Amino acid sequence: MPITSLQQQSLGDLVAHELRVLIISGRQRPGTHLVEGALAEQYDVSRGPVRDALRQLEAEGLVESRRRGVFVTGLTEDDVDELYTLRESLETLALTLAIGRAGPGDWDRAQGFVDRMRDAADRSAPSDFALADLEFHSQFYLLSGHRRLVAVWEQYRPTFGVVLDVTNAQDVDLHPSAEAHVDLLETVRGGETETAVTTLREHLLGAKNRLRSALRAARAANEG
Repeated sequence: MPITSLQQQSLGDLVAHELRVLIISGRQRPGTHLVEGALAEQYDVSRGPVRDALRQLEAEGLVESRRRGVFVTGLTEDDVDELYTLRESLETLALTLAIGRAGPGDWDRAQGFVDRMRDAADRSAPSDFALADLEFHSQFYLLSGHRRLVAVWEQYRPTFGVVLDVTNAQDVDLHPSAEAHVDLLETVRGGETETAVTTLREHLLGAKNRLRSALRAARAANEG
């Protein structure tokens, strides 16, 4: 039965996710040649979804096309800096716009994701925590009323989703991170824009430093 474009896109997203996890965690090393045929066989799909996945990963900066094919670039220290300076610029704008536009009830979904983070912390479930964390921050963009800002976030959201999985897996206790989100939401609900932006920047700086530590640990483990 032929695969529809929607099915192919879905398969491409699945392949992209699997490769993204391997690349960001360091299990797929920089310089690795990604061969379409071999990947299609490995993931039991046609070459179309693999091609879609590689294009998506190239847009995220995790692979690059060369004359001889597509190769893993991975995440360097410079890449981490770029990702988080970009996110800080995007998210502080989104947060500022959202605070200006949203009413008190508009933050109820964000509160729900904070509650999920607390629950995941109680259960020591880093993957569930990462998902709720990502959805929480996505509310800033969705409430900003800025379509193009949302579109840029959606391009990088899958990368940050895997980044959260990698960093949260290093945390013995997720409760401090959950409470940091509680504090951020309180300032947002209170309309304290300047304080909220400062809190967000500190939060993202901590996330960047945790990612650096996690990548160093993963790199050392893989080399060992």
